[in-house]
Amino acid sequence: MDIGRLNKRITIQTQSTAYDEVGQLIDDWSTFATVWANIAHKSGIESIKAEAVASMVKASFRIRYLAGVNAGMRIIFRGSQYQILAVLAHVDDNRYVDLVAELTNGVVP
Repeated sequence: MDIGRLNKRITIQTQSTAYDEVGQLIDDWSTFATVWANIAHKSGIESIKAEAVASMVKASFRIRYLAGVNAGMRIIFRGSQYQILAVLAHVDDNRYVDLVAELTNGVVP
């Protein structure tokens, strides 16, 4: 892949725990890495659930190989959040990884 195609800046976050101002344990997100990516929106599926339209947007984020990225982390791109569903390493070389993700809030940027 041409390195010039990695032209969008994304932030990968991992879930962590922290304490709030009254000392209670809360779930939080912290930055794992900020990297360049090539983004392809793979599908947009709409369905009717409980008499409301629900949509599902999936995307693939190709990044340079990065150890430690796993399903359960999330991606922030232009204010929208994507839940990472799968991490697909390339068999031929370990230079790139595809992160299969689903939009969880916001609109497709």
